[in-house]
Amino acid sequence: MAISKPIYSLFGSYLEQLFNHPLRTKSLTACCLATSANVTAQRLAGAKKLNQQSLFAYGLFGLIFGGSVPHYFYQTMERLFSSDFRFRKFFIFLFERFGYAPLYQLLSLYFLSIFEGNSHSTAVKNLEKLYWPVLRANWQYLSLFVYLNIAYVPAMFRSISMGIISFIWVVFLAQKRRRFQEKQAAANSK
Repeated sequence: MAISKPIYSLFGSYLEQLFNHPLRTKSLTACCLATSANVTAQRLAGAKKLNQQSLFAYGLFGLIFGGSVPHYFYQTMERLFSSDFRFRKFFIFLFERFGYAPLYQLLSLYFLSIFEGNSHSTAVKNLEKLYWPVLRANWQYLSLFVYLNIAYVPAMFRSISMGIISFIWVVFLAQKRRRFQEKQAAANSK
């Protein structure tokens, strides 16, 4: 029980920050989750030394977009679909899957490439190759989790719970991008 008191205190402080400063708290949380997911992906790939540029790109993306974009998306959905709207959660789910997810995947693939120091043309080429496979995988593997998030998680915690789900997704995305970059490097060296 002695260990649980600091954990409850930390969790209480986090909830207080989430209530008082939601955007800042969600952005910092997304930054930490994206960076740690990238570390996990690199370690799973067997990297002896971490790619600092990739860590920076994922952390920066999480800080700038990972907290703010979901925050404003869920806030807007709560306003658009009032609580007395019939099939409210289903429509939010559909809008998330077919409106938000495609745009967010486009944003993430492009800006991760830019933040890693690639040019606009390289980022667009990477986007062209990776966008559809990544989006299909997102729809295929994350739709159930997104629905559960929308249906059962209170609005204040939705972007945080999606951040935790996104941890696994970022590991997948980082590995997919790494394999693509290795193929590209191999093709360029021939």
